[in-house]
Amino acid sequence: MGTAIRGGRRRGRVAAALGLMGELLITLGLVLALFVGYSLWWTDVVAARAASLQGDRLRQTWSAPAAPPSPGAEAPVPEYEAGDGVGFLHVPAFEKADRTTLIRMGTTTDVLNEGVAGVYEEPYRSAMPWDAEGNFAMAAHRDGHGAKFHDLDRLSEGDPVVVETRDSWYVYRVAGTLQQTSKYNVGVVAPVPEGSPFTGPGRYLTLTTCTPVYTSRYRMAVWATLVRVDPVDDHRTPPPELR
Repeated sequence: MGTAIRGGRRRGRVAAALGLMGELLITLGLVLALFVGYSLWWTDVVAARAASLQGDRLRQTWSAPAAPPSPGAEAPVPEYEAGDGVGFLHVPAFEKADRTTLIRMGTTTDVLNEGVAGVYEEPYRSAMPWDAEGNFAMAAHRDGHGAKFHDLDRLSEGDPVVVETRDSWYVYRVAGTLQQTSKYNVGVVAPVPEGSPFTGPGRYLTLTTCTPVYTSRYRMAVWATLVRVDPVDDHRTPPPELR
């Protein structure tokens, strides 16, 4: 009788311990889920604020009259350093809130975490849209910190992508996509991107981000080619692709 009572007590203590452990694991899971959700949401809020302020400042500099070139001299070609604002990326295929993204030089964490598209400076320094040839290559986060390229997988051949600068609208058309490759595959942002439909020099655009969603295991790339350059008018009327 005593042995049965002691056995019952032991089983009761084990059951109680297992129940407590289960409750702790459930609580820990909920805390982790809330932390991840909060982190993603809050970094998006902070990044959106930072990008909005920077975008407003860039447009204010555009509204100031440009210094006229010296008589007989050509207009100076803009030069940009790390962190400088270049323009805006417009992607109609994205969700409405993410269709316009500030473009800044650099792909460091400090730059990308501010909810922008960063221009590659290494291992290949990107050509700029106004250059005679080359690849204007950019990266942005897919989740958190603005997640400006969250919908990059929505792009398909023929979709328009527009880069807005102070003086011009550069209209590109998607020519190819790469859904997954190694994150160490730097060839996707080469002057003539490896794996793209392009076989020789041209005026290209490349967009890259991490994949799958919520991971940084692989890289995704979208390639586009320039089809038209429209000058910016006094009202900054967007090209038909953005209307």
